[in-house]
Amino acid sequence: MPAKANVLLIGGGSVGTMVAYNLETGGKATVTVVLRSNYDVKPTKVVNAVPRAETGVAPFDFIVVTTKNVPDIHPTLAQIISLAVTDNHTSIILVQNGLNIEKPLIAEFPNNTIISGVSLIGAQETQPGHEKSVLAARKFEELYKASNKVQCYYDQDVGFVRWRKLVYNACYNSTCAITRMNPGQMRLCQFPLDLLVRPLMQEILAIAKEAGHKLPDDCIEQLIKGGPINTMFKPSIQQDIEKGNFIEFENIVGEPLRKAERLGVAAPFLKVAYVILKVMQQKTKQDKGLLDSYLVPSFPLTPPEDTLICELGLTLQS
Repeated sequence: MPAKANVLLIGGGSVGTMVAYNLETGGKATVTVVLRSNYDVKPTKVVNAVPRAETGVAPFDFIVVTTKNVPDIHPTLAQIISLAVTDNHTSIILVQNGLNIEKPLIAEFPNNTIISGVSLIGAQETQPGHEKSVLAARKFEELYKASNKVQCYYDQDVGFVRWRKLVYNACYNSTCAITRMNPGQMRLCQFPLDLLVRPLMQEILAIAKEAGHKLPDDCIEQLIKGGPINTMFKPSIQQDIEKGNFIEFENIVGEPLRKAERLGVAAPFLKVAYVILKVMQQKTKQDKGLLDSYLVPSFPLTPPEDTLICELGLTLQS
């Protein structure tokens, strides 16, 4: 019997629970989960801190990250997982939202395969090592779908999925967080959709098109009208604001905005949303007493392009 893959899971929320369940049920992986609470979850092993990769101990084949993506808050993700990464062996899978989430990890772990994702799982890797990254993505696909409880398929171009997700996340998610109105409430009022949400979505479509990903025009109405109007579901950033948590706005709103500036695409609504969310994040830092302790440099709107990314992907659906 082939040895099981050794997987470390960072984050045991709803997405993390799904990942752990499918990997364990499939029987081809042993999962160690880093949990600060909720110890009723029972994968192969539960720890309350990231374990250290040591000589003589089986290295982690995959580190799967399902936490919120907040690059403007220390410690960074690279710092959090560094102890558990074995150079030139561990593949790092980012099940997170937004654009360019893989860049800091590529810079920190240049000899490791980075597979990045939104709410589905996708993969991006630099052109060197392309074959190696495809093998890692295929291996994780095999591990994940072994449970026979989810659909799982490999996709060489995850950019379309990533940008389509941003049409919702960068627009509905940010607008709901700022206004404290959920999508159902906005649909009942109608004018927030016409004056805020649709213009934001049109900007994302324009940026995506210039970036080489032509999204269908009808995706705006599909996302706006998707689901029953009376569900009153709150998007994740709105939930985090109401709980007093840090919000993952840099990769969801900031990165599309920076992409727009590099491509010369006008995005005035997106820029206003970004600035307001940045102020809200600053307020949360003040409320938590962290402003003096964690002085993170502001993210420039036009950072240098220092990494060439080619897109490949692995998509999972529940």
